[in-house]
Amino acid sequence: MTSPEARKTAAPAIDLSVAKAALWLSVTAFLAVLVLYFVGLDQGATSVFGSNTVIHEFVHDARHLLGFPCH
Repeated sequence: MTSPEARKTAAPAIDLSVAKAALWLSVTAFLAVLVLYFVGLDQGATSVFGSNTVIHEFVHDARHLLGFPCH
């Protein structure tokens, strides 16, 4: 049996409603697609940020580690 003092110090239960779960899922999916774009699809010439290759060169080794061909 736990004492009333011990119950007060225990962590409260997490209330995860459907709306909050949908919000977390949406944010997580958006960040995953953003990372996928930068690592897998941004080629420099087809970049949405102009025709430079800064992002491509920054994530170049990660592209090869994850199996994305780039040259």
